[in-house]
Amino acid sequence: MRDVLGDIAGWYAAGETFGLATVVNTFRSAPRQPGAAMAVSAAGEVAGSVSGGCVEGAVYELARSVLESGQAVVRRYGVSDDDAFAVGLTCGGILDVLVEPVGPAAFPEFAAVAASIEAREPVAVATVVAGPGRVGARRVVWADRSAGSLAPGEPHAARLDAAADDDVRGMLAQGRTGQRHYGREGERRLDDLAVFVHSFAPPPRLLVFGAIDFAAAVARVGAFLGYHVTVCDARPVFATAKRFPEADEVVVKWPHRFLEEVREDAAAGIDARTAICVLTHDPKFDVPLLEVALRTPAGYVGAMGSRRTHQDRLARLREAGLTGAELSRLRSPIGLDLGARTPEETAVSIAAELVQFRWGGSGRPLTETGGRIHAGVRGGAGTGGGTGAAPDGPR
Repeated sequence: MRDVLGDIAGWYAAGETFGLATVVNTFRSAPRQPGAAMAVSAAGEVAGSVSGGCVEGAVYELARSVLESGQAVVRRYGVSDDDAFAVGLTCGGILDVLVEPVGPAAFPEFAAVAASIEAREPVAVATVVAGPGRVGARRVVWADRSAGSLAPGEPHAARLDAAADDDVRGMLAQGRTGQRHYGREGERRLDDLAVFVHSFAPPPRLLVFGAIDFAAAVARVGAFLGYHVTVCDARPVFATAKRFPEADEVVVKWPHRFLEEVREDAAAGIDARTAICVLTHDPKFDVPLLEVALRTPAGYVGAMGSRRTHQDRLARLREAGLTGAELSRLRSPIGLDLGARTPEETAVSIAAELVQFRWGGSGRPLTETGGRIHAGVRGGAGTGGGTGAAPDGPR
């Protein structure tokens, strides 16, 4: 939807109802990924694409039909055969397309969604695409609030919506789009109901400083957790794409200078979902770097080193003028106490702290805790928002 937002926002503001087609699932070599959108206005104007030309004609006709009926539908397009789909994809792929009416009456939350997208505020739209209930029922989820319902008017709506809110916020924190499945009342162990979650947020950033073996392991686990991973080091012989294949980018610059550049970049800058891991082990790198890092809005700033190194680092940072409040943000020594030894184990320790800080967990074994497993959220890197009641009772 982001690609066609300029067109459809104008139609919506004019009070029009239009048909919005969204790819909600793909198989094999489908030409567009989930989230690709095409809109058809009441006057027949088209914006966007769902397949790069393969099925646009059929989707156009379906959108016109949906505008007449006012009912959302999901249609599968794929390779034609004897049983066949009416339209063939020359690439050999299969895609499921949700076509729904959107307008001030059909989707009253749309204006708020569009405003959040324009303001770069993370927001996700969860829509029922299969199963019991009404296909096209929507719930809009932000980090701190929700609107709409996946089962409007149903007695089980609160439980289903609460389960979805938990999962959607997790996907939104990672900038991920895709489907989740539930039972009628939100049971995660069932798959009666399919919900398409369209996240409008870039993945959170993980900035790893220090091109060492520990950094390679942290980059790998960071990518697994859904972060956009950047590795930075001033030494070109160590900072190479070959040594960090899981990183999205490898930068050869003095760490503090690179971080200053990122901080000043409004488009790719630092926000509360950003995590900064300082693994340099060298005061000439990490002190000026942390001086910058602790004055950014990054949700997580951690630094590797022994407790003696940590105390020396704090003294140097105080001499550089950092306040007690700024220094209190530093997670050092970095990671949770797992007894880690190897780079891989240390990366797991750091990843565990990132998850704990994101969602506000205690970090204690679950066997020692009571109540809900998915507890309320404390602010932090990649933070999601509040949660509701558990779908299967206390967990």
